[in-house]
Amino acid sequence: MTLPKVSIDNVLRILLSLSQYPILSSRIRHQMRKTLYSRGIVRKEVFEEEVKRKAVESQTIEGITDPLTEESNEVWLMRVTRVKDSLTDFYFAYNLPYSEFEDLVRKVLAERGNIDSDFVWVNPELAPQDLLFEQAEMIENMPDADKEKYEARLQAIIAVLIRTMISDQLKYIKIARQWFTVEDLREISRRKIGGGKIGGKAAGMLLAMRILKETAPPSIRDRFRLPVSYYLGSDVYYNFMSLNDLGGWNGQKYKTEEQMREDYPLLFEEFCKGQFPPEVRESLDRVLLEADTRPLIVRSSSLLEDNFGTSFAGKYESIFLPNQGSHEERLTALTNAIARIYTSVMNPDALIYRHTKDLADYDERIGILIQIVEGERVGRYYFPQAAGVAFSRNLFRWSPQIKQDEGFLRLVFGLGTRAVDMLADDYPRLVALSHPRLHSSSDVRTIKRYSQQNIDAIDLESNSFVTIPVREALHVDYDPLRYIAQVEQDGYLAPIRSRLDSTDKLVLTFDGLLSRTPFSKSMRAALTLLETHYGSPVDTEFTVEILHPDEQPDVQITLLQCRPQSHMHETSDVQIPNDLETEDIIFSSQTMVPQGAVQNIRYILFVPSEGYFSLQSQAERIQLERAIGQLNSALKDHTFIAVGPGRWGTSTPDLGVHVSYGDIYNSRALVELAGEEVGASPEPSFGTHFFQDLMEANIYPLGVFLDEDGTIFKRDFFYNTPNRLSEFISIENPRVMAALKLIAITDYRPNAHMDLIMDAGKSRAAAFLIGEAPPEKDDEVVTGSAPISME
Repeated sequence: MTLPKVSIDNVLRILLSLSQYPILSSRIRHQMRKTLYSRGIVRKEVFEEEVKRKAVESQTIEGITDPLTEESNEVWLMRVTRVKDSLTDFYFAYNLPYSEFEDLVRKVLAERGNIDSDFVWVNPELAPQDLLFEQAEMIENMPDADKEKYEARLQAIIAVLIRTMISDQLKYIKIARQWFTVEDLREISRRKIGGGKIGGKAAGMLLAMRILKETAPPSIRDRFRLPVSYYLGSDVYYNFMSLNDLGGWNGQKYKTEEQMREDYPLLFEEFCKGQFPPEVRESLDRVLLEADTRPLIVRSSSLLEDNFGTSFAGKYESIFLPNQGSHEERLTALTNAIARIYTSVMNPDALIYRHTKDLADYDERIGILIQIVEGERVGRYYFPQAAGVAFSRNLFRWSPQIKQDEGFLRLVFGLGTRAVDMLADDYPRLVALSHPRLHSSSDVRTIKRYSQQNIDAIDLESNSFVTIPVREALHVDYDPLRYIAQVEQDGYLAPIRSRLDSTDKLVLTFDGLLSRTPFSKSMRAALTLLETHYGSPVDTEFTVEILHPDEQPDVQITLLQCRPQSHMHETSDVQIPNDLETEDIIFSSQTMVPQGAVQNIRYILFVPSEGYFSLQSQAERIQLERAIGQLNSALKDHTFIAVGPGRWGTSTPDLGVHVSYGDIYNSRALVELAGEEVGASPEPSFGTHFFQDLMEANIYPLGVFLDEDGTIFKRDFFYNTPNRLSEFISIENPRVMAALKLIAITDYRPNAHMDLIMDAGKSRAAAFLIGEAPPEKDDEVVTGSAPISME
């Protein structure tokens, strides 16, 4: 039987791992030669003659012409031994199955003696994974006394398996090796396709579930589970690039931002035309056979993703596949989705993010996580009953009674995309887990206005991802209806207690889920455990299924993701000065205020609502986005904040300023104006992917609700101060020029600068002028230790 050439690598790795035992290595190769001779693969005399001939050839290559005088007998014997070992490995690997080599190694190891006196240990850094699994399982199956003796060696193997299969991030390994069992790792190996690591997204999900299994009480633990998952190793990414001659794109991260953006359409096109190696396609075939026609989601799982301090939230694509049609059509859709996600590694926004995190030089190959979508079929649509994101720390409180350390949710009906994306025309339910039923407003009209209106779902008949009105997905006989919605009656919201005639007056509040099931209690307990054992606040993604809705309701929570929670660097309180004069205040806010301060502000990047909503096409909005990005780069040495209508970073540009992290990362705060005057809504972006970028970069998000009593917004400052934009960038389109303004603080008040103080404890924020401006220096973000003085 002839094996592929690559099998010799496995032989060499085992022998190299045993190099610290030269006698043992010699015995193994001696047995290998005996096997070769006994099988008639090569005769002993022929083998010995070939050894001598190749040893002489090696001398000639090294320029030795007279062996008797130029090389000692000792060196000659060493040369012959090395050539003999090399030929032994070659003949064995190319003529016998690898399993036979493993059997031979086991036999030699077993002859060494009993486990107490002579346990032989291979170097786990060099040994193949199969051998590591075997040795780890051997230790795990020992009697307790023996297992304790070899516990350190077991930990070494587990650490190496985690590093080679899952993640090489040291903080992750330090935590994960305390929790993962060998069986956990073996199960990952069974579901892994190709070489390399499975990446950060898969790593976080698996670790979180293991922690909950070990630490949560049974009543909590049994409510959590993982989705059916498959892992495409990170090495497949480079194999794909090599097979399709895409290596020329490897230098994208070192190009200018302008060149990155110019190249990306062609890069995207070339990647999407790429083909996968036959062995990868065969493995994906098996995935489709197991999944049958259940919808799939293909998710990025890069080596850097979901790490401590660098979540890469939303930087790489996730693609839903309805997974309908013929097998070949489904396989084509799956490989196309993987190729598209590969392109996102070189998306300009992702590359800029890496530069801002000093990660541009890291080898960022990407793993892929393929999961069966959680949910159920409702008519022609497929979606979960609820989904969302959960945070162990509630960074923004809309009521003093809310406890920061008991967590926060963004909860939606249907697929969780509407919980993590910033959609200015729709709203998730915000849940403070310390007070789950406490809405951010007590006014029924406000609750109704800012409730979820649309649902993301998979249309199984059209084989597509769709967004449809909630009422199109809901019907009066839908079993979980009473847990998801309430009915509006006479100006009040009431629970659904009997069968309805229609869904016209339904409002999605999730009050039934939050009050009548153990969901909120379970989430709060799980988040606390994960934060404790991560040693850091965490955020997760999840879906919810309501079990036994007509009897004693319970929930099944599927954990989709877990990572360290992005947060501001806070040390203690900051306070707004008590003697602040109204004439010095430029703007103020009283709702959902973060904690912190930005001092010595010199410029404000201002997007007037009139100019923004006068833009006549998507092309003009893109021009504005690029202009903001250019201004962001030009102002990198100045302290500035950005002020504009609606939600910064929204994916709905009609209702907010559509920018990405790469366009505003030098800003110190993003102020979102809301109210009738600016035609924008006040629902906050807390918990979205864009919001997490702001947290990591210490960019404060702040809403200014112009319709609220007590809010200050000095129009004279924003509209009558000169525009300094042309001093930094050039804009040719007059409509785009009218939608962007750069205000210098000293133009409004000479020798002044501005401070922005945000006091979460009192839910107050104020941006105010201070006398004479100090000398220019780097951006200064204060989360100070004492009240900020006016002096």
